[in-house]
Amino acid sequence: MVAPKTSPRTLSTADDRREQILAAAERVFAARGLHGTPTMEIAKAAGLSQAYLFRLFPTKSELFTALTARCNARIRTTFADAAADARSAGEDVLAAMGAAYVGLLGDRDLLLNQLHSHAACDDPPIREQMRAGFAELVELVERESGADPETVRMFFAQGMLLNVLAAMDAQAVDAHWAFVLLGPKRAGQCDV
Repeated sequence: MVAPKTSPRTLSTADDRREQILAAAERVFAARGLHGTPTMEIAKAAGLSQAYLFRLFPTKSELFTALTARCNARIRTTFADAAADARSAGEDVLAAMGAAYVGLLGDRDLLLNQLHSHAACDDPPIREQMRAGFAELVELVERESGADPETVRMFFAQGMLLNVLAAMDAQAVDAHWAFVLLGPKRAGQCDV
């Protein structure tokens, strides 16, 4: 009798493991933020030992900074894709980027990690990552939309307001303040 052939075992690369850790960290950090999340919980969610987590990300700050960069990159890619699609369809680029961002707000983990990143700006590497992320987004929005600085400022101000409103699930509130801040169209249909 011939033994069945088995495929050779493939080992994960460090990059694969980093991605696995970041995916787990996105879920776990969203719940409690940088300071409230034990690294052991992230390691467990990633299916790895805490020692291996620290081998790839020597500090919790480095892990959170990498997660912040990942979230910023997702927003940047979403904006760039929306701008390209709008331009090819002959539509308003800034409005398309705004609508795409509203779509991102449905990802609660992304939303909460953005807010946690703002709150963790007392940590210098996280603060620098947030600054770099905003610099790239502002440059992208200016370049792709051709908007003047005041319009770009209003675009980002409205986006920050939408972050806060989405975090508190304001669209589910039937109250005057929610109507005023969300507008008559309510969340998910915002003109930016």
